[in-house]
Parts: sequence; structure tokens; C-alpha cells
Amino acid sequence: MGEVYLAHDTNLNRKVALKVLPADVVKNRERLHRFEQEAQAASALNHPNILTIHEIGAEGGTHFIVTEFIEGETLRQRLQTTVEIDETLNIATQIAAALDAAHHNRIVHRDIKPENVIVREDGLVKVLDFGLAKSIESELPEIDTEALTRAQVNTQAGIILGTVAYMSPEQARGKKVDARTDVWSLGVVIYEMLTGLLPFVGETASDTMAAILKSDPTPLDEGTPPELQRIIRKTLQKNADERYQTSRDLLNDLKTLQRDLHFAAALERTAAASKNSGSVTKTSNATTRDTAPSVSTVEYISGEIKKHRIGLAVGSTILLLAIMSLGYWFYGGRDSPIESIAVMPFVNESGDTDTD
Repeated sequence: MGEVYLAHDTNLNRKVALKVLPADVVKNRERLHRFEQEAQAASALNHPNILTIHEIGAEGGTHFIVTEFIEGETLRQRLQTTVEIDETLNIATQIAAALDAAHHNRIVHRDIKPENVIVREDGLVKVLDFGLAKSIESELPEIDTEALTRAQVNTQAGIILGTVAYMSPEQARGKKVDARTDVWSLGVVIYEMLTGLLPFVGETASDTMAAILKSDPTPLDEGTPPELQRIIRKTLQKNADERYQTSRDLLNDLKTLQRDLHFAAALERTAAASKNSGSVTKTSNATTRDTAPSVSTVEYISGEIKKHRIGLAVGSTILLLAIMSLGYWFYGGRDSPIESIAVMPFVNESGDTDTD
């Protein structure tokens, strides 16, 4: 789209990114429109996971956009090394949050891909490049996406560049798109983070489009949590009506999975600490620490709660409180709201002070 420079804002004494549209491109009305549209779309959004636009203008025939400067690496650069499941979920959740904000403002990005995502050094994710963004209710002329794809895709055998690999089936067909197109593209990105591969590939752009329209992706590794596999399958449904209907629904499922996995990991650490404490008691001069295996299912969590005393004590206490509350409501409190509830103290039986 243009050339990007690191610049210094002398008024506010800060670093900024200066995106300049080359003079020879200004004559191209479609490119100029995309350039202006990028600034207008992104500036309408105020979200921590979306690049902040400071200014758009022209000086001496040179068109420019001033944005915040982000120190970090693109997701494409990050994919050069293995991305673990926890980091994958963290990045995907932040992208989904950015899309939810955009869709709430009736804006579809239409070009979600690793090149358009920057991961800051502290882990914060920023979505940028709204050059293909489209207002769902806009009456502006449609951009020739097919022509853009032909210009951006290298059709050399075995090499696919540009946006074609992340297009939804409806986008590849040139049909009307909505928020579900961005959901598909994010599903492709999540799949790529987990496997290092694209779910739909071909030797040429046409072959890749054919795979998008007709082929199913290679199943994920068995070590991938079943719930995450389900989420990805739902994002990559070729029929848009069978996909997540909103980015908010996808965001909620990603957050729920994150919480479940964190809880399972914490439970396993507690179990390992309990076993370690027992080992120290039996052998005075021996210190051992078990490594927690990966946890991926709710069934495992349930089983661990039944197996370990701490989990059982917590579960029993909660059950007791529920029975007491129900009894109070049934026998004496049905006609008035509950005014108080007693929570009995928990007892740390593991011997591990960190559990306190």
C-alpha cells in the first residue's frame, strides 16, 4: 500500500509511524481510496487491540497517515518459531476482541492475516491495515478484490503469498461479505499458529481458492484440546450460516477455553504439590517434584476433583452450601430474599504454603 517510516512527533515528543502513499500511486484512484478508507475505518475505532490513527493528511501532493508506533514483531515473524497453545489462545482472543469492536461499529476488516497483526513486546496484540475494510452499511463502490488478489499473489509453484489463503469461501466467490468473513480468516490464523501450516493451500492462487471452496483441512494433532478443535472447525465452516455468527460468540468460547485450561493446570499443580508433600513426609532427606502433564478436557478436571482431597473438600463445601441455601428457601425463605450466607473456612491439607 505504501512506505512506512519511523518518525518523531515534535509537538508531543513521541515516536510515531508515518505511512506515505508514493506519488506515482496517488494517480491510482482505487489505491488512493483504499489509503483514505484505511484511515477512516481505523480512526472510527477506539480499542486497545486496534492500531490508533493520529492523523491523515496531504502535503505537497504527498498523502500520509500518522499512527502510533508499536515496538514488536508481526505475527508472521512470530510464526517462525513454535507458538504454544496458551500463547495461541492469548493472541487469538485479542484479535477476536479487536474484530468484535470493529463489527460492533459495522466495519468488516476483510484482510485478517499474520502480516496485519503485530505482537508487542509485552504480549499486547494490535490489528492494523484496514485498507480493505468495508462498512456493512456503506454505499461506496466495491473494491475489486479479485483484481487485488491477482496483484498480490505470487503464483509460482508451491508459493502462495498475499491474502488469498485467508479468504472465506464467500469472499473467494466475490459474494457479499459480513462479519463472518473475518471469523473465517481468524480461524485460518489460529490453525496456522497451532500447526505452522495453512489449512488450504495450492500451487497457484486458483488452486488455493479451489481448496477453500471444496477441501477440508488436515485434522489437528491429537494433543490439541478437543474444545479448541471444535472452535476451529466451527470458524472454518464453508457455509457461513454454520459458522460463528458473530465475533463475540467466538471471543466468548476462546475466553471460556482459556479459563478451563488455566483452572485445569492450577489443579494439576496443586495435585503435584500434594504428592510432593507426601513424599517429603515419608522420606526426610528426599525432595521430588512432579511435572504436570498437559490438561485438555473438562472430564479430566472432574476426575481430578474426585481423586484429590482438596478438590473433594471444596466440592463438598460448595454442595453443602447449596443444600443449606435450598433448604432455607424451601422451608422458611420462599417469601423473602436471602439476607445472609455463611461460607465455612477452607483448610489447606496439602502442607504446601503456596496453596494458602
